[in-house]
Amino acid sequence: MKLMDYGLKAIDFQNPSAALDNPDAANAWSRRGFVMTSLATGFAVASNPVLGQAIVTDSNGLVAGEVSVPVGGQGAGGKIPAYRAMPAGTGKFPVLLVVQEIFGVHEHIKDMCRRYAKMGYYAIAPEMYARQGDVSKMTDIGAILSTVVANVPDAQVNSDLDAAVAFAAASGSGDVNRLGLVGYCWGGRAAWVYALHNNKLKAAVSYYGLLDGMKSPIKPQDPVDFAAELKVPVLGLYAGIDGFVKPAVIDQMRNSLVKSSSGSQIVVFPNVNHGFNADYRPTYDKTSAVYAQKLASDWLKERGV
Repeated sequence: MKLMDYGLKAIDFQNPSAALDNPDAANAWSRRGFVMTSLATGFAVASNPVLGQAIVTDSNGLVAGEVSVPVGGQGAGGKIPAYRAMPAGTGKFPVLLVVQEIFGVHEHIKDMCRRYAKMGYYAIAPEMYARQGDVSKMTDIGAILSTVVANVPDAQVNSDLDAAVAFAAASGSGDVNRLGLVGYCWGGRAAWVYALHNNKLKAAVSYYGLLDGMKSPIKPQDPVDFAAELKVPVLGLYAGIDGFVKPAVIDQMRNSLVKSSSGSQIVVFPNVNHGFNADYRPTYDKTSAVYAQKLASDWLKERGV
């Protein structure tokens, strides 16, 4: 599946079709150590052609660039790359975890970090696939899903996000008592999962994250399974004609969230598709993206982030 089709029709995430155009990536997840030790430059190959509407936020007034985050787990004692952006100058800034789409930490995710840094955040986006594969060199979305995404355990995601929080705290510039998270697409599901994992999270925002269909031995629960248990407030921003997240599943999620003590909410944007915030892709919808950004920013600030 190529970019123009992504988000326009459903995918069986348990059995994604894959043209294995990167044989090395197919087995990379099983090797000890880290596949990625630095971030890719530019956009992932699978996200081309990048549209001219793509927003580029400058780094004026910011400290922005790649950092290395110490992590445990496989290849214990190693580090994963991350993009970090924060206001220049002294002080402690609220920490915002920015969690990538399926394409990894590419230029759009880096830009989102800079946008939030301009709002006063210590924004950090760790490369969540560092052990499994470098998706920047892969051209087929099915291959990305089957050889990389399917092999990233939820426990690893939570642990690496914890490590990013610890890194921000150790830097002296991040106030982890004001901790938030915003995740996009693949990262939107991670937002729900991490909210269950870390009750110290003040608030999270999930952009069109999958709510079901991802369960496996390394992903033991879908968000619809644990929604009633949530304590952290999560704002879900979803698309009305998303081929990945059906209206019935959103309704199921909403009904379960009512039973929780989290105060979580879901907003559905009618007549837009999955990826409406991704300004480099055909599914981008400026009106919805701008409004969603306002909702996300207010959600975080009103909850102490």
